[in-house]
Amino acid sequence: MNVLQLLIFDWDGTLMDSAAKIVACMQAAARDVAVEEPTPEAVRDIIGLGLRHAMERLFPGHDEALFGSLTEQYRYHFVEANQTPEQLFNGADDTLKQLEEAGYLLAIATGKSRVGLDRSLQHTGLRKRFHVTRCADETRGKPHPQMLEEILEVSGLAPQHALMIGDTEYDLQMAASIGMPGVGVTYGVHSRERLLAQKPLSLLSDITHLPDWLKNRN
Repeated sequence: MNVLQLLIFDWDGTLMDSAAKIVACMQAAARDVAVEEPTPEAVRDIIGLGLRHAMERLFPGHDEALFGSLTEQYRYHFVEANQTPEQLFNGADDTLKQLEEAGYLLAIATGKSRVGLDRSLQHTGLRKRFHVTRCADETRGKPHPQMLEEILEVSGLAPQHALMIGDTEYDLQMAASIGMPGVGVTYGVHSRERLLAQKPLSLLSDITHLPDWLKNRN
């Protein structure tokens, strides 16, 4: 059995309970620019993708100007206007502390922008926990594995010594494409069936179960 040294987490839907806010802000952005408002289900489906990729999926066939306006309005609502609560999942902070104390390196691979992730890390006080982070606007977005490859390069590790933990098929797809094992969490945005189709090592119903799962695996 390969020894796991590096744990790579998705952010939204895995550590941060932010789906309701993302849905509200995307719908508000659509109203602002007078395009058809996406359903909550459609928005939840694209959580985890980079913002531009998400916009193309939600609003196909539009030009660069409209995508620019949508992006600008989405960011306005997310940062300034929308007051939908956004917080860490229960036990996430303590779980990360336990894993760090157990000797694991911790990382983030997220569809958020660098500005957005840095804001969240500052707000939660979690910046110090992570060895390295990668965002969709500074490398290729999920499910392309480039952000994982860059995290591995910084860490000096091979894929089999890392584990991707995420709530979407995009997380598990990008890990599998480079031979990295993955664990899905079922409390996020994609269904158990979608996660199971990617053949993860396990599915967890709570992030606090991860330390025990790792102990039992080893």
